[in-house]
Amino acid sequence: MSETWTLLKLLRWMTDYFTEKGIDNPRLDAELLLADSLELDRVGLYLNYDRPLLAAELNAIRPLVKRRGQREPLQYLLGHTEFWSLRFDLTPDVLIPRADTEILVEEALARAGTEGQLLDVGTGSGAIVVSLSSERPNWQMTGLDISAAALAIAQRNVDNNQVSGQVQLLHGDLAELPQQQYDLIVSNPPYISQDEWKELMPEVRCFEPQVALMAKNDGLACYQLLAAQAPTRLNLGGWLLVEIGCEQAEEVQALFSQAGLDDIFVREDYSGQPRVVGGQHK
Repeated sequence: MSETWTLLKLLRWMTDYFTEKGIDNPRLDAELLLADSLELDRVGLYLNYDRPLLAAELNAIRPLVKRRGQREPLQYLLGHTEFWSLRFDLTPDVLIPRADTEILVEEALARAGTEGQLLDVGTGSGAIVVSLSSERPNWQMTGLDISAAALAIAQRNVDNNQVSGQVQLLHGDLAELPQQQYDLIVSNPPYISQDEWKELMPEVRCFEPQVALMAKNDGLACYQLLAAQAPTRLNLGGWLLVEIGCEQAEEVQALFSQAGLDDIFVREDYSGQPRVVGGQHK
């Protein structure tokens, strides 16, 4: 680029480019990507709109723009995201935490007293267990995941958010939960069916870990395993809380009922879609 590129000019070009590529919120993505590359916040962008960019700065941002245009998720390009007002490091080894999952955190907190034992099944980046631990420092919490690479990211987030004294991470499969009792078991398990997988947006289908998203039995396999084990892994009065797909509420409630759980409920997210199913072991 021999011409002079100011920050504002590049921002406008990136926004147009992302729009052409079908990216949602192209202006926001352009701002966040450019701000991160230049080590500025978004206010800093506005204050430096007229500043010409150096050749080294243009060379650094160019491959990131190309990758986002190819629909690689912004969060992976940045290497981090925010969840529950906390910062979480990310790599393509872990699912990107979504705001909808904060509903699961809210429901867990509503049932978490002063102290207790909690298991987060399929912890991924550790977003759920770290967020809960930040709110309930006297609880002992365990994050379980089948992926060693995911656990490495989760450990980084445990350490960075200063909850290492309250959270332990275990390598294991949800088909065989740890042999102990918990007051809360929470999970955002894989629940996308094979048919649904084909319809996912490219950012998810092509870049996020399939093992963290897709499940057998029309997306219900993990719920079947969790429900079956809940009576032997929950203390009396303990709760199993899971995030669900928007069309799975009825099936998951039936699984919880068949497992002998009581007080089964469905919690909707803030767009009115069923998001969490819970049941209590009495």
